[in-house]
Amino acid sequence: MKILSVDKIREADLFTIEHEPIADIDLMERAANACFYWLIRNIPDNKKIKVICGTGNNGGDGFAIARLMVSKGYNTEVFLLGNPEKLSPNCRINYGRLDLTLIKLSLLTDQERLPAFHPEEDIIIDALFGSGLNKPVTGFLAELIRHLNYQRSILISVDVPSGLFCDETMTSYKNPAIIHADHTLTFSPPKLAFFFPENDQYIGNCHILDIGIHNEYIDQTETQNFYTTHFDCKKILKKRNKFAHKGTFGHAFLICGCKGKMGAAVLATNACLRSGAGLVTTHIPYSGNNILQTAVPEAMLSLDKNEEQCTSIPDLSSYSSIGIGPGIGQADATRQTMKYLIQNTTIPLIMDADAINILGENKTWISFIPKGSIFTPHPKEFERLVGKSSNDFERNKMQREFSIKYGVYLVLKGAYTAITTPQGDCYFNTTGNPGMATGGSGDVLTGILTGIKAQGYSSLETCLLGVYIHGLAGDLAAEKEGQEALIASDLIQYLGQAFLSLYGEF
Repeated sequence: MKILSVDKIREADLFTIEHEPIADIDLMERAANACFYWLIRNIPDNKKIKVICGTGNNGGDGFAIARLMVSKGYNTEVFLLGNPEKLSPNCRINYGRLDLTLIKLSLLTDQERLPAFHPEEDIIIDALFGSGLNKPVTGFLAELIRHLNYQRSILISVDVPSGLFCDETMTSYKNPAIIHADHTLTFSPPKLAFFFPENDQYIGNCHILDIGIHNEYIDQTETQNFYTTHFDCKKILKKRNKFAHKGTFGHAFLICGCKGKMGAAVLATNACLRSGAGLVTTHIPYSGNNILQTAVPEAMLSLDKNEEQCTSIPDLSSYSSIGIGPGIGQADATRQTMKYLIQNTTIPLIMDADAINILGENKTWISFIPKGSIFTPHPKEFERLVGKSSNDFERNKMQREFSIKYGVYLVLKGAYTAITTPQGDCYFNTTGNPGMATGGSGDVLTGILTGIKAQGYSSLETCLLGVYIHGLAGDLAAEKEGQEALIASDLIQYLGQAFLSLYGEF
């Protein structure tokens, strides 16, 4: 699904109004209804609703939400920041629709004491500023936002946390006044800023609501930003032919492990097998033979002559995918082995962990890596490979430039794992949870990607499907085990259910 800039979202609204056709006030009503239905599903009816409205269209959404909440029996109060004579046209219409015999209306001015809220009783709805904000909030407006943040009531933002820019960083501003929402009810298509760690403190839990923006505009509008949905991955997944055999699904080759880190090889190999590869061979130091043969009897082994490190590789001509990195260490002999691999293979590589760290210290090698290869760094590995950045927007730009320059796919791991392509596109993943922040999760991802790539999927399909399935398995595991108790082996255990959830909707 596409992520659009604020300018294009405005165009999408106008296109919908013209081509559906629908009046702009009715499109605002759709947005309010989408929020209303989310609110009544998630807020007990004994809570008091406090809606903080600005004078623009975001305030108009707030007025409409207040009216709808009252109709459902919620005790609702509205606070207006600004002059009622200066409301935007649609905001004025929804202001006029309020039944002030049922809703208490208060004006917020710098002459009045700001209201206090009760955390056990009140839900605050932020409808101050929408996506069009292009300068930091200052003065009394900033004071109000900080006052709302100091309250201990649940804070829910409509469309965008007030004060947040949608298409650029705010890290250059010292202590900007931005709502710290517990939940953000945004409208599809979502905004780029929502997918970066620097804004997590403002957005909280993001809920993307469909308000019926015209599909024709979305389809014809070009963008380089996307987020991956269940439906996207369902379309990628290839249904298996009943006459298929193990050779149909490729032969994956993994280079993993060193003394003390054979667990990484076990995790990657197991994940590779569970991701559908027909055959899996793992190259490990000689001392790991008994460990791998016992832990993963379905895998074949290629044993290095060295007891402790990977120092050589066999003939690679029979393999359909190659993954390297989990637990290999950075010994000199291992570095030379990786250099030899780069020089002697023509198929895309999946590179993780120490393979990336080795490249970070030998950047001249990167140009010789086969096009279409996949890198899977976490943020620190990214810095070693690509360089440091001052904010998430800059880092995303550097990530795209790296993918374009070297013709590779870069999977920057984290919440909303970002996948950049040789064309400069970026796909943000929508599965996964903080319970996956545990040792070995990355080894599992390397195995998944290597197993999927072996089956003939393109590099882009491998990244999108593999990262989504990895996160989905984590979500399924967290539902049963809890985030704190989650370990990397659990991800492998739930891979089958993750795949089934995609097949189940064909």
